Amino acid sequence: MRTSPPPPADPERGIDDVSLLDAITERYLTYAVSTIVGRSLPDARDGLKPVHRRLLWAMRQLRLDPEAGFKKCARVVGDVIGRYHPHGDVAVYEALVRLAQDFAVRWPLVEGQGNFGNIDGDGPAAMRYTEARLTAVAEALLNGIDEDAVDFRATYDGEDEEPVVLPAAFPNLLANGASGIAVGMATSIPPHNVVEICAAARHLIEHPEASVDDLVALLPGPDFPTGGVLIEDAATRTEIYRTGRGSLRLRARWAVEKTPDGTVIVVSEIPWQVQKAKLIERLAELLAERKLPFLADVRDESTDIVRLVLKPRGRPVDAEAIMAELFRLTDLEVRVAVNLNVLVEGTTPRVLDLKELLRAWLWHRREVLRRRSRHRRGKIDQRLELLAGFLVVHLNLDEVIRIVREEDDPKAALMARFGINEVQADAVLNMRLRQLRKLEEITLISERDGLLAERDGLDALLGNEALLWRQIGDEVAAIDDRFGVQTPLGRRRTTIADAPGAAPAVPRTVRVATQPISILCSEGWLRAEWASIWTRRAPPPSVTRRATGRASWCTRPPPTSC
Repeated sequence: MRTSPPPPADPERGIDDVSLLDAITERYLTYAVSTIVGRSLPDARDGLKPVHRRLLWAMRQLRLDPEAGFKKCARVVGDVIGRYHPHGDVAVYEALVRLAQDFAVRWPLVEGQGNFGNIDGDGPAAMRYTEARLTAVAEALLNGIDEDAVDFRATYDGEDEEPVVLPAAFPNLLANGASGIAVGMATSIPPHNVVEICAAARHLIEHPEASVDDLVALLPGPDFPTGGVLIEDAATRTEIYRTGRGSLRLRARWAVEKTPDGTVIVVSEIPWQVQKAKLIERLAELLAERKLPFLADVRDESTDIVRLVLKPRGRPVDAEAIMAELFRLTDLEVRVAVNLNVLVEGTTPRVLDLKELLRAWLWHRREVLRRRSRHRRGKIDQRLELLAGFLVVHLNLDEVIRIVREEDDPKAALMARFGINEVQADAVLNMRLRQLRKLEEITLISERDGLLAERDGLDALLGNEALLWRQIGDEVAAIDDRFGVQTPLGRRRTTIADAPGAAPAVPRTVRVATQPISILCSEGWLRAEWASIWTRRAPPPSVTRRATGRASWCTRPPPTSC
């Protein structure tokens, strides 16, 4: 098939001769970078994706502080998609809901009021019914944002500004984790315990040459919001944190209980991101398919606390063997993928190890501290400049009053008479009469001395790297004190255990306890009834008889003949 040659390039009309392959490659790369940076991967500094960052920023603009009242989620979502994030309202609302689910995130950033879904997998109510406000953790992420701590950029329509990154006075990336799928790459970071994160961060501040092995000794593994038991040996966990990739086995937590009906197995915690309703549905399917001969019943007695009751069949009960088989067949045991793929400096995707993740957050905190210190020093200089003008007024009060009353241009006259600048003159002319009392002069002098001492401290901090890191260490310790083990959220929920050995074999035939039963004998078959359950079985040797074509009933222990 013959094709016509491509049209020649015409620069005057803005037409370039570009091959189709080059054009598609360029556009696909643009799309891929946009997806990676703008949607899927979290920033290593604050641990947030753009949609989460914009949600928190919009809620702060609405003054939804932890001490303030709640507002409708529809209002929040409307502000986010209208001012900062031009995407679908359903996706934005789902992101907001997840930040409020204490079974989905380890440290919720949003406090919800209303139906925000549950661990069974039920969805939240519509956004017009639910309400939300920020939590103390989100407040820590935003702390200092008004003090020139981070850069701002124009929004998509150029009408507003949004932060490029949050100050992040909380190690959100490791604390809450992240997951996402981009173009050609993905991320999966499990949540961790803040107390252990702070311990590892402080150790890294004090020992910059520390290895990943040293940090894993302080941060041994993830801490999931739904608890469970992490069964991986120390070598495997260390290798995952060293390479940034791997998977971890997470099991449900269970215990054996004695009840009036006999011995039961109670599951009190299920693995992270496993929906309880689907787990029970899977158990019911296996029971119906007779793949769990060792179980007689499964009951869901959960309230806001998970409680799955497994009733074994037969005695004695080998709980270890039963649970080993359930771990193999159901989501009572899952594998949690680990892929520490993040955006470095907000632009470059990289798979980092544990040390690099902690260092990225600590260096961000260092830059935030320097910027806030410079901002505070500038404010002090401005206030000292005004205080100097106020003190001139108190020293020459009568002359100042005369100038204000008699001069046509009092500002110029004040500047010429006392050698003050325009800013000071404006401040003097804007003073209230009540500020002219004698006590105010003493207060101004005391304030000036305090500001001078604070400025000297800021100068020393900005000029000494060791003081900077000491201050950062104190801030990390403050996080530990605020969100540590003394709080309900601070206590570790996931138990870390070594990998188990070989699982005991599950008996395929269950020995039923001796109990009265009824047996129906007929030609060629026998049927027994016990505990309201009918099953078809081959006749045991004790009741074997020749077929007579008639039926009769007998009870255990059976006689020699019926």
